[in-house]
Amino acid sequence: MSVPTAVAAPLPVLGRDVTVPLVTGGEVTYAALDYAASAPALQRVWDDVAAYAPYYGSVHRGAGYLSQLSTDLFENARRTVAEFLDCRDEDQVVFTRSTTDSLNLLAAALPAGCRVFVFETEHHASLLPWRDAEVTCLDAPRTPAQAVATLERALAAREPQGPALVCVTGASNVTGELWPVRELAAVAHAHGARIVLDAAQLAPHHPVSVQDLDVDWVAFSGHKLYAPFGSGVLAGRADWLRAAEPYLAGGGASRKVARRADGGVDVEWHDSAARHEAGSPNVIGAYAIASACKALTEVGFDTLVARERHLIEKVRDGLAGVPEVRVLSLFGDDAPRVGVLSFVVDGWNSSHFAAALSAEYGIGVRDGLFCAHPLVRTLLGGDPQSQGECGAPEAAPGEKSLNAIRVSFGAGTPDEHVERFVTAVGELVRDGAAWRYRTEDGRCVPDTSAAAA
Repeated sequence: MSVPTAVAAPLPVLGRDVTVPLVTGGEVTYAALDYAASAPALQRVWDDVAAYAPYYGSVHRGAGYLSQLSTDLFENARRTVAEFLDCRDEDQVVFTRSTTDSLNLLAAALPAGCRVFVFETEHHASLLPWRDAEVTCLDAPRTPAQAVATLERALAAREPQGPALVCVTGASNVTGELWPVRELAAVAHAHGARIVLDAAQLAPHHPVSVQDLDVDWVAFSGHKLYAPFGSGVLAGRADWLRAAEPYLAGGGASRKVARRADGGVDVEWHDSAARHEAGSPNVIGAYAIASACKALTEVGFDTLVARERHLIEKVRDGLAGVPEVRVLSLFGDDAPRVGVLSFVVDGWNSSHFAAALSAEYGIGVRDGLFCAHPLVRTLLGGDPQSQGECGAPEAAPGEKSLNAIRVSFGAGTPDEHVERFVTAVGELVRDGAAWRYRTEDGRCVPDTSAAAA
């Protein structure tokens, strides 16, 4: 992989100077390598929110200056997100709580008789919301071309030829691999189906263009896009959303409410995004997302992608030097990916290994099944039908486990963090843990009652 001679510096993020205690004594600067779960907030986002906070007010229905200011800010945030995603003019941008909330909203808006097609490789946010639809779960493909061919066969074979929706990730939250979204969208549309893109892992790392990818909807979360406060986005075609009952019934979603003579209530609902945004919206969360969209756009994704490839190469090269480590992949070691890699270590329970990275090196990674149980079990040779508790160890330290370890990073990650991670992996494999560990509340934790092993 070719790497530029000069790589941009990491973007300033909150928490970059936080120190944490080590179980072996002393403190170290925390290495946050769990971006795929929640990325640290960009300093720019935090500064923008702090500047706005004194002016916070209710939106849409207030006559006061702060309410009008907050309304303008909220609606401008909607326009910023639409520009960030390169939406079509007629598309709607609905603010939600998260990717999960966005996809559940879309699931509630499916037309009658709609069939849903989803690969077993999806995050549970994409796999589980379609409870009121007939769902076809497709086997994990081993190449991008196989993914396209698998979807082609499934859509061609469906009977009857009614409404259909394909749900696919842009980048796997387990392997980080990029999926052939444009090709899958073409297949979906050729068979009269629509497609929604789960961009939770893609949007923080690569540009996402609704028009270029030709997807019908995009869903993503602010907390993975360097924006805190629990907000998300569903953006895309308006017709299914306008035809559906409001996701929540209440103020803001209704245009007109009147009592009937029989004591009932007649309601006229909004046709705009407000139809699915009942209640007081998370104005600060929406503003934080918009601020992050602006920050990433201004830096430029070419710069961000080049830096991330530099970090990916460091991690890949480092792990390749440890024979006991096996990196998980669907499409092969050379497949394009974002800064997300999952792996297992021979002779180690994954939860034990992750606990040692944290307690002895101050490195935060994630272990478990990553809310993608069927995929991880398929990659590890387990039964994709069997159930498992997300993140819980299934074996004692040193025993075989169907859990894995995930390291993830992004725009705010310094080289030192991934270098320390690679060094720590090598030392743990070579020397073993310096401390004893035990299981507590389903987690592998240092045994603080014990002396160092």
